[in-house]
Amino acid sequence: MNLLRFRQAAAMVTALFLIPASFAQAPGGDKVDLDALAQIKTEAFQHSQVMENLFWMSEVYGPRVTNSRNHKLAAEWAMKQMKEWGLKNVHLEKWPFGYGWQIKHFYAAMETPVYAAFTGFPLAWTPGTNGPITVEPVWAPIHSKADFAKYHGKLKGKALLMFDPAPLTLHMRPDAQPSPTDEEILARGGARGGGGGARGAAAGAAANRDPSNRGRPGEGEWEYTPTSLALANAKNGVLRNEVNAFLKEEGVAISITPGYNGDGGTIFSTYGGSENPKDPIPSPIVAIGAEQYNRLVRLLQHGITPKLNFDIAVDYQKEDENAFNVIGEIPGTTKPDEVVMLGGHFDSWQGGTGATDNGTGSSVAMEAVRILATLHKPMARTVRVALWGGEEEGVYGSTAYVQQHFAQRTTMVKTPEYDKLDVYFNDDGGSGRFRGVSAGGSPQMAAIFKSWIEPIKDQHIVAVSGGDQFRPTASPGGTDSSAFSWIGLNGIGFQQDGLEYGTRTHHSNADTYDRVQKDDVMQSSMIEAWFAYNAATRAEMLPRIPTPAPDPNAKSHE
Repeated sequence: MNLLRFRQAAAMVTALFLIPASFAQAPGGDKVDLDALAQIKTEAFQHSQVMENLFWMSEVYGPRVTNSRNHKLAAEWAMKQMKEWGLKNVHLEKWPFGYGWQIKHFYAAMETPVYAAFTGFPLAWTPGTNGPITVEPVWAPIHSKADFAKYHGKLKGKALLMFDPAPLTLHMRPDAQPSPTDEEILARGGARGGGGGARGAAAGAAANRDPSNRGRPGEGEWEYTPTSLALANAKNGVLRNEVNAFLKEEGVAISITPGYNGDGGTIFSTYGGSENPKDPIPSPIVAIGAEQYNRLVRLLQHGITPKLNFDIAVDYQKEDENAFNVIGEIPGTTKPDEVVMLGGHFDSWQGGTGATDNGTGSSVAMEAVRILATLHKPMARTVRVALWGGEEEGVYGSTAYVQQHFAQRTTMVKTPEYDKLDVYFNDDGGSGRFRGVSAGGSPQMAAIFKSWIEPIKDQHIVAVSGGDQFRPTASPGGTDSSAFSWIGLNGIGFQQDGLEYGTRTHHSNADTYDRVQKDDVMQSSMIEAWFAYNAATRAEMLPRIPTPAPDPNAKSHE
């Protein structure tokens, strides 16, 4: 026997003895394929493309306001990548939305008493200035409709400072939250965040301080049900439209806001108009730095009226009011009609480039399916990736998809696809690494997930939460997994390190590529691929939560 044949024979004998060791099983959980895990880790950590994906999403095509030109260009790029990786059935699925909107040009500065350039951006779905304008500011904060009469006839042609000065204090703590140790996470019973969203404490705090959430509870737990979301958004929309109509009738040239809870150059703000063609288009509205806004108020309080220059151009895309989700899949081998889904929302706000919210989640989902496409392992079930639109405006894209493919929340009449959807895994918590996963209120699911994380605890994902309590009407966290759990499907979110998501990048002009932590998103990609692989290859589908009752007040996107 020559040396080559001897080595081949020895390898075959060794492989036979190693086969049992390539699988592991935790008590009460699944037997997992450690050979597949090794392949996934190798691809995720030695050949990662997650940051390259993020570069194209955020640096080239960001920001991606829903249905904007950038959003559409990013979708074309994503579909091209999926096809190059060998994914099948790559396509867009459209749903009714409204106008797209995008910034074309922005300039803002104080001309007198001294020149000062402003950092800022226009609020989404507000118009431009139709060329350069020079205006004087007036401080007239509007707290309620009762203030309309007070300012009637005093705002024509003015730049309205529409809020009180921002209360700025010295930062005594770092913006980034220290990452807890594995022991700290286990000691407190799981990573922060949970349920369908699993967005983390920082993201929850950011949601409570966001002006677009006014009318929602500001403290304590907030249940994101279709009914409560619809009522809150309706209330906010009515007030916004009433204020916008009053300012337009008064002839306000432009309104200025300091955003919310930002300072030091970070500006948190989202939208001031509406994508709905039936809603009136307001006067221009811009957000500038809190320190710059406060300076203007102080100048006016001292009897000094500055001159301000603005030149803003935006583009309303009215030619197609249908937005879209990007879909691609790896067909299953023996159970192709059973589907495991993973994804994140692809849209973003306009202040930054949509890197941490949610370029990370979309990049991780794309990287996870790319990793799975490289495996030399058959997967029984189809693995489908979805990049959602319209999440920022109200979880619209995923809700439309769920209504079309699985069930209408208002009636709970199920389609044939309903029983074939195994699970949806969601990523929408910023740049932080995965530290835990929600079991959606199922003890059986908790046991399964514990067996999946056991061989990857070296990656510091250690917690399984939500295995002992089921809430049939809600999932905490206003994100796309909620659209699935609202109708009784498995919408699973990962719990992540908060880092600076809630303090600096979430819905701000600092939401950019440089705030993303490379090692963390590589870890998240590996874990999401591992979870999807296990779901796609286990003998049975994952256990289901109870089917909820119909909600006649739920929002619809048909």
